[in-house]
Amino acid sequence: MTSIKSNRNFRLLNSLFGSETFTYVVKRLLQALLTLLLASALCFAIIELAPGNYLDTLSQNPKISPETLQQYKEEFGLDKPAIEQYLLWLQQIVTRGNFGKSFVYQRSVASLLWERVPATLLMAIASLIVTWAIAIPLGIVAAVNQNKTVDRILQVVSYTGQGFPSFITALLLLFFAQNTSPLFPIGGMTSIDHADLPWWGQILDYCWHLILPTVALSVTSFAGLQRLMRGQFLDVLRQDYIRTARAKGLPDNRVIYVHALRNAINPLVTLLGFEFASLLSGAFIAEFFFNWPGLGKLTLEAVTNQDLYLVMASLMMGAAMLIVGNLLADLLLKAIDPRIKLENLQ
Repeated sequence: MTSIKSNRNFRLLNSLFGSETFTYVVKRLLQALLTLLLASALCFAIIELAPGNYLDTLSQNPKISPETLQQYKEEFGLDKPAIEQYLLWLQQIVTRGNFGKSFVYQRSVASLLWERVPATLLMAIASLIVTWAIAIPLGIVAAVNQNKTVDRILQVVSYTGQGFPSFITALLLLFFAQNTSPLFPIGGMTSIDHADLPWWGQILDYCWHLILPTVALSVTSFAGLQRLMRGQFLDVLRQDYIRTARAKGLPDNRVIYVHALRNAINPLVTLLGFEFASLLSGAFIAEFFFNWPGLGKLTLEAVTNQDLYLVMASLMMGAAMLIVGNLLADLLLKAIDPRIKLENLQ
């Protein structure tokens, strides 16, 4: 009995660690480490090339003595050459998982990020769900009704959405919220009485505050994705196998939503990682206008204050999210279409 169990466990481990997916994930993660290393070196060099630093701002305050400035310089390691600062920062990440200390907040950078990342991820994921849930069906409707009234209306909506920059959309929504108050909250992530609400009331409060930032973040992405879906679906509908399926008398719904949709959506799944990254970068604007306490707003404040280690950690977090988004997109593409070889997605 023991030998049977051991053989079963061996086969299970062999199928897991010897699978194409596991090998691909390990290879991509190793590549990600190298990518993050190069990205961190480039970001650090760019930040160092910028004139001045955090202490230059403090030196303009007459209440801060030169001795205090020198103490800060030694505490934050700013008295060392740039290359040494970078190597020490990298060393403490690898050995202790410490991303440094924020100049402004006088707190661990890691603790600041962990406070802000969930809010940004909540907005980005909500926007991604809304974008795909609306853009994909409308893209299909536009393709099926090519050159008809519905298609033309959707094309106008798509072009209009792409023509509006994110900050214009955010400003219009903010103006709308101010003129319809208290229908929509003007800013923030929670209401004043959030802590006194029951658990389900707190969830609804989060969702209520999430509506306008999500719309502001989704408009441009929705317009582009809807056009891409329409183009991909039209290409698939012209394929021979679709004509064959219709010639066999299959219902249109089966041809469209089973045969055509599965092949039309594959190229869009590959864009999922980049779409996720673009939402994260667009979150800077939405978080600024709607006072959303996320990573984008924190990074913007860090850049303004030249908070070196906070800027570096925020940029690395954004790069890591981009890498993870692309990896998940590849795995999702493999799950949708098992015929695809992961090695061909490099």
